[in-house]
Amino acid sequence: MSALNRSRTFFGRHFLRIFVICLIVVISLSSIATAADEVRRPNIILIMCDDLGYAELGCYGQKKIETPNIDRMAGEGLRFTQFYCGAPVCAPSRCVLMTGRHLANALVRNNFEKKPGLWDSYGGQFPLPTETVTMAECLKEAGYATGAFGKWGLGGVGTTGDPLKQGFDRFFGFNCQRHAHNLYPKYLVDDDKQRFLEGNTRGLTGKQYGPQVVADELMKFIESNKDRPFFAYYPTVLPHLALQAPEEDIAHYRGRWPEEPYKGRSYLPHPTPKSCYAAMITFVDKQVGRIMETLDRLGLAEDTIILFTSDNGTTHLGEQADYEFFESVKPLRGLKGSVYEGGIRVPMIARWKGKIQPGGVTDHISAAYDLMPTIAQIAGVECSAETDGVDISPTLLGKADAQKKQDFLIWEFHGYGGQQAVRMGDWKAVRTKCYNSPDSPLELYNLADDIGETKNVAAEHPELVEQMERILKEERTPSKLWNFER
Repeated sequence: MSALNRSRTFFGRHFLRIFVICLIVVISLSSIATAADEVRRPNIILIMCDDLGYAELGCYGQKKIETPNIDRMAGEGLRFTQFYCGAPVCAPSRCVLMTGRHLANALVRNNFEKKPGLWDSYGGQFPLPTETVTMAECLKEAGYATGAFGKWGLGGVGTTGDPLKQGFDRFFGFNCQRHAHNLYPKYLVDDDKQRFLEGNTRGLTGKQYGPQVVADELMKFIESNKDRPFFAYYPTVLPHLALQAPEEDIAHYRGRWPEEPYKGRSYLPHPTPKSCYAAMITFVDKQVGRIMETLDRLGLAEDTIILFTSDNGTTHLGEQADYEFFESVKPLRGLKGSVYEGGIRVPMIARWKGKIQPGGVTDHISAAYDLMPTIAQIAGVECSAETDGVDISPTLLGKADAQKKQDFLIWEFHGYGGQQAVRMGDWKAVRTKCYNSPDSPLELYNLADDIGETKNVAAEHPELVEQMERILKEERTPSKLWNFER
């Protein structure tokens, strides 16, 4: 028999076996490729408190207010000691966070409320334009489910700034910041509709605590999207005034300290303001605990990064939030509305089980506008937005040697008389009363030696002052709306 015939005979006898082996190889390779394509992107939960001061958490030195869950989160993750919000008040801080542009380039540089909205007396704040690219839009385009739960403040319902038009599939909470000045509201915004809260009259108490209803909707969102990557933005309204919390949470603190009732002026009166303020922060802590418990129960803890921060420092309304008693920003100078450290240096904690080493502390200098490129990198998302941020994922993931640093941080704030600040290394320059004196001399502080910003050393370092003046003039987007010299 010829070699050719022997080959044909062998092939004929073993054809089925060869075919099956080839089929198995093809299927296996296909499965490997499919698995590679279907590697799950990490879930992202971004928690932002409202007016939470730098030292109002146990893990940042707080002695009177209990925050065991947030402290545990810090113990299981990484805590930042030199992290800054985007602005010292609500709306511009949220704008910086969502767009990744620093305050001298931001579309919103102060709180700015619009006229009444579609179906209520709350018009919302200055709306983000249609062409704005937000963090949520980048993630949504990559297949993420996106939801925001809490206080928005970047455009009323139906405007171009509506969260449903800025990348979010789901919104629940307070669209307008002024609506959030009572925590037992008559209704909450449910996507583009009103959900009325039976038993609430916008009094001091009611049947349904707004922040609880919001947190419950957040948990539903996590549960319903457990099988796909999700981005949950949780800008809680707490501990922003008014002083309102569930009775059981207030009772936990009542009687611990001497208290004088707050009789009411800018917000509702309260018989035990210290106890209530502490209770509001502990309420946030409980929700952080619920989030971590939910992730553990769903088996998502190692697939989810949680980021926790605040929009600005503690309120300056000390009759209601006694920042001296609680040492809310100690040892920093300034409060909400100020570009001194107490108004803009805020907590920042990151937890990602299996990825972020537990119990870490970093003094890496970073700001809220760094989070947009960081989240994009972590998610493996290409984002078309131009940002001023630097990806800080190397710091998060224990690769500090690979971490790029910001050349400077900058603030151009058009509230509270107008203020500017630059941080460059250990040096910090500040100018206040910009609308009255836009060219007044800069103050200069060395934060390494003077974290309380008590000694102005500008006269001793004219070259640094000149450099920072140049940054303030050159590193900004001119704006007819935001202009100190008009």
